[in-house]
Amino acid sequence: MDGTLEPGARLQEVELAAQLGVSRTPVREALRTLSSYGLVEILPNRGARVARWSVADLEEIYQLRIMLESHAAGRAAERIGGQDNDHLTELCEQMEACARRGGRHDLHTLSELNARFHSVIIDGADSPRLATMLASVVQVPLVVRTFARYTPEALDRSMGHHRELTAALRAGVPDWAASVMRSHIIAARAVLMDSTVAADPEGDT
Repeated sequence: MDGTLEPGARLQEVELAAQLGVSRTPVREALRTLSSYGLVEILPNRGARVARWSVADLEEIYQLRIMLESHAAGRAAERIGGQDNDHLTELCEQMEACARRGGRHDLHTLSELNARFHSVIIDGADSPRLATMLASVVQVPLVVRTFARYTPEALDRSMGHHRELTAALRAGVPDWAASVMRSHIIAARAVLMDSTVAADPEGDT
């Protein structure tokens, strides 16, 4: 997740087991788990490699997020409680502090706080089916790596979206919450797509 291994890098069970000082069995299980998270691709009869993403993959993932997560925000506005709203406000403050500092560790912490923020909203929607669908769409590499790509202006905009989302949820207005979430994810997609195309004009991340 920190980019030490590039997309497409091969992952050999024997080498990993030796490096980690374990047998091949837990390595094999770990690779399967990472595959379920979308971090690793298991290739039949060829081992595993770090997942790579095409522009088309990213477009599809974000389009699904736009539809599902904006719906979740609208549902949450009708159901979320005061304690969760207070938690979202606290998370906003913590994320803004990380954004102001802007170091690599701070951006990693910001990613974790951001994931927690979105999780509170998804849980607040009170729809296990929706949560399951979103879990299969919100791929770990996208969440973890995105903030490193943000300009200061884009980061400020994202923090503003978080504040407005919190206000919409506290006010209990579904259309407002859904609209802000939609704008938030569209803006995140624009940042990711611009940096992806700039880094790899051929279309692979």
